[in-house]
Amino acid sequence: MSEKTQRDELAVFGGPPAFGEGDALHVGRPNIGDRARFLERVSGIFDRRRLTNDGPLVRELERRLADALDVPHCVAVASGTVGLQVAARALGLEGEVIMPSLTFVATAHALEWLGIRPVFGDVDAATLTLDPARAADLVTPRTRALLGVHLWGRSCAVEALERLAVDRGLRLVFDAAHAFGCTHAGRGIARFGDVSVFSFHATKVVNSFEGGALATRDAELAARARLVRNFGFAGYDEVVCLGTNGKMSEVSAAMALTSLESLDQFLAANRRNYGAYREALATVPGGRLEPPLRGPHGRSRSSLPRARRAARRALGGGHLCAPVLLPRLSPDGAVRLAGSRGRTAASRDRARPGRAPPAAHRKRGRSR
Repeated sequence: MSEKTQRDELAVFGGPPAFGEGDALHVGRPNIGDRARFLERVSGIFDRRRLTNDGPLVRELERRLADALDVPHCVAVASGTVGLQVAARALGLEGEVIMPSLTFVATAHALEWLGIRPVFGDVDAATLTLDPARAADLVTPRTRALLGVHLWGRSCAVEALERLAVDRGLRLVFDAAHAFGCTHAGRGIARFGDVSVFSFHATKVVNSFEGGALATRDAELAARARLVRNFGFAGYDEVVCLGTNGKMSEVSAAMALTSLESLDQFLAANRRNYGAYREALATVPGGRLEPPLRGPHGRSRSSLPRARRAARRALGGGHLCAPVLLPRLSPDGAVRLAGSRGRTAASRDRARPGRAPPAAHRKRGRSR
């Protein structure tokens, strides 16, 4: 790499990138954990010849997740998106569901696939999570549930959403894809609402290649979710409800269990990387990091960068492959869903400058 001595040679000002495609650090590079322990579990899967269908590793994972999340019931599923669909079916949702307009597309797509109409509520400009006051304005006789999203490890306004759900007779679901291991007001994040849905996609702090889980305190809801994820089978050749193939495989459970065992070191790496970004971006004009919340809040993802156009070009044109973090979901936004509605001024304003640098893997000059 040749030294750059002139301002116009820098990528931020239109010059050629300093690093080639092969050197780029992708935001979604996964955590791996103890490879030997994972392969040991995979060997056991082959020895048992039980690859799926509620195998012993899936059951072990569900017990471990329930313990980690401080809830009595966890139901492992094929993905977080499938988890949202299973939760919606198990709750008997239909009509309209109010959700934040700033979230990943899967939150809305999961319900749209079921014929449920997403209604987009604007977000609080400070927290970037669903504004309960805006959600209250959107409730109609067709509304059946609220769907809050914990964003970047930051819990949404759970108490206010719980009050709104009780007052209006609505179900309360939380998309907790970003929130594994987080707490709110001293309580595990899964101990709020009717059900929380987690993602264990490869990019998450705990991953199962692909996978997810429902966490709930409601035994009947958990039992219905188990039926829905397995075609509605209540026994051999006995189908009692409409279902799907939402089961987690044994190899995914093996990865999730291995990942769980390394959770503390993954979180420690995220915190070190946050410190590195904070130091490196301190002098970038127009750039800043959203700080972690104070108090007993999220710890899965420790930071979110907010950068103006120049900083975004620097990230994308140099060493970091940093796509826009979240497509904005709204009737007038980047993703259009038939029949969706809602007013989304704050999310439209805050979605534009968002960038996510690599958070969970090695960066040059830093050990992970």
